Amino acid sequence: MRISVVMPAFNEEIGISTTLRALTESPDFGPDIEILVAANGCTDRTAEVARAFGVRVLEIATPSKTAALNAADDVATGEVRVYADADVTADAALLRRLADAVNRPGIEAAVPRPAVDASASSWPVRAFYAVNTRLPIFRGRLFGRGVIAVSARARARFDRFPEITADDMFLDAVVAPAEKTEIDVPVRVIAPRTTSDLIRRVARARDGNSEFECYLRAHPGVVAAPAEADATSWLRDVVVRRPWLLPAAVVYVAVVLLAERKRRSPSWDVRSGWGRPAETVRVPAPRSPADDTDKVVP
Repeated sequence: MRISVVMPAFNEEIGISTTLRALTESPDFGPDIEILVAANGCTDRTAEVARAFGVRVLEIATPSKTAALNAADDVATGEVRVYADADVTADAALLRRLADAVNRPGIEAAVPRPAVDASASSWPVRAFYAVNTRLPIFRGRLFGRGVIAVSARARARFDRFPEITADDMFLDAVVAPAEKTEIDVPVRVIAPRTTSDLIRRVARARDGNSEFECYLRAHPGVVAAPAEADATSWLRDVVVRRPWLLPAAVVYVAVVLLAERKRRSPSWDVRSGWGRPAETVRVPAPRSPADDTDKVVP
């Protein structure tokens, strides 16, 4: 069973080094795992850093995650596809657990258990996630992890990723609820450090949600079971059952309102805050010839 890891990357020069090292230096890593890094519209050394780990790199001129996903999917050879964010650390053992899960009868998609790390975040960020991580919308869903494994059968249900930001919500909707599973292996999801970074992240997420809703209205019947957001879930399902979280809930609501105002402002750009600031990183010695890079200009 071959596993293809599809990893879009936009200005991930810093984070992708940690991600690829965790994968390629894992004792469970082997030739049956192929890693495809799709560096899209990068202005930093993302492609160079990724190439040094011996993985296949596609350089795409357009700064588009959708274009990156589709370009990597076009050349992927694995029966199991794992769509992974470039800043989420996962080892090869996790990939194999996910692949085993989607090969069980009736299971077409699998995700790890999210473990939000807000240890380096400001107190408003920690307060926000004290509420956010308890929202029931994340239960039994594929989004919010940064790592999603799908079977060949599930991948065959659609031709290409649509031009939308919320690709994880699209995958979640393609697979029926009974076909999804969460394995009991945590994956570290790093929270934003500052409140302003959090507001940008929430604004992007809300923008993606709104875009996805428009996509569903324009393409009825394309998906199996889309997630349904509930604007009062933070109160009914979280705070009412845990009254001590009321102060955190005040922060949560404030962040959501500020994010909504930001995304509706004339100066808003959905790509705001994507990528990482450029700085020097340690690049390992190359493991494969430099000419293994594909260049794609959609």
